[in-house]
Amino acid sequence: GKRKRLNTSVLYDSDDESDDSDIVVRKVFAKRRCIMDEDENSKEQQPVETCPTENVSTTRKQKVFAKLKELAKQRATRRSCSSENCEDSNDEEETEEEPLCHLPIVVTEVSDSDSDSMKDFIVEEEEEDDDDDDNTEHVKSKNQSQQKELNTSNSELLAYYVPQLSRCDHYVHFKRIVKAFLINAIDDTFLISLYDGTRQKKYAQDMLLSLHYLDDRFIQPRLENLISRSRWKDRYKERVDCYPDVRIVLKNPECIACQACELTRYCKFKVLLSGKLYNSRTLEADDFMSDDKQVLKVGVVCANRTRVYHNLKHFKYKLYVDCSSVTELDGVKDEPVKDTVERLFSQLEDDGWIQKRYDDLEDYMNDADSFQEEK
Repeated sequence: GKRKRLNTSVLYDSDDESDDSDIVVRKVFAKRRCIMDEDENSKEQQPVETCPTENVSTTRKQKVFAKLKELAKQRATRRSCSSENCEDSNDEEETEEEPLCHLPIVVTEVSDSDSDSMKDFIVEEEEEDDDDDDNTEHVKSKNQSQQKELNTSNSELLAYYVPQLSRCDHYVHFKRIVKAFLINAIDDTFLISLYDGTRQKKYAQDMLLSLHYLDDRFIQPRLENLISRSRWKDRYKERVDCYPDVRIVLKNPECIACQACELTRYCKFKVLLSGKLYNSRTLEADDFMSDDKQVLKVGVVCANRTRVYHNLKHFKYKLYVDCSSVTELDGVKDEPVKDTVERLFSQLEDDGWIQKRYDDLEDYMNDADSFQEEK
């Protein structure tokens, strides 16, 4: 049969009507000490109902049930002694017990043996919590690793489907552009086929990406910033855009309308524009009115802005003209285009020619960034 674990709880009842009445000791046997709700208006204290022994739930986990059985065996002797002491006093108490009424029960505390048992369980649960923490840390570390791999994968997908957003060193972009211009200087259809999508090989797509990067990241934003801060008229801007060559010379100052902003200024500079019109992508020159020139009188601020703006606007074309000059001066004949380009590119890189052109570009960009807004 099941062993009942009985613990002794002692309640003291005092008679309110008599000061010298004897104290009656009432012992209640229960697994847990229970008290009842009291009615404040009631003069007599209600009897206390013993709490029935709770049966172990059959749905408890196997591990906890096994632990209960193990603890029961370890404390069998102490429980047996406690039960015998309780049974000895049971006969005396039955005569003093009043009929019990069923009232709500509130559990206030547990016995010492129960506390000891619960301590063991608490330790076990803490150990299990430690295991859970270890598992949680492992899962968290695994999730972080998976997230890192996912981010890497996303970056690769982004670079594949939207190559314009891929990150690369600026100088690497610049070297690709130089190589593309060397190829086009030998085969003048290369840039055309590059922009119309005919060439799909990786090296060609990398060159196209670098050309877009030069235009969209380096040059165009700074040109727009220079124009937005100026008072230039559209007609003057169009003239500067069309002529790849410029000379700015000092002359005797005149108090006249500046031909750039059309404001009255002491104009002491002449801007001389010349050169062939060209395609901004394929860099093909147009021979129509190739000898045309423009001479414009401007003030100091507009002259400086013209120099900075023109250097950036026509940098790519000037770089292509320089690359074409390199290929024209090369005396090697009957060599595959690929071999010629690699040889010339290596020579230019070893001589510091590429680095020098890249430094010029950085200087032009810095000048544009530091140019102040026109007052």
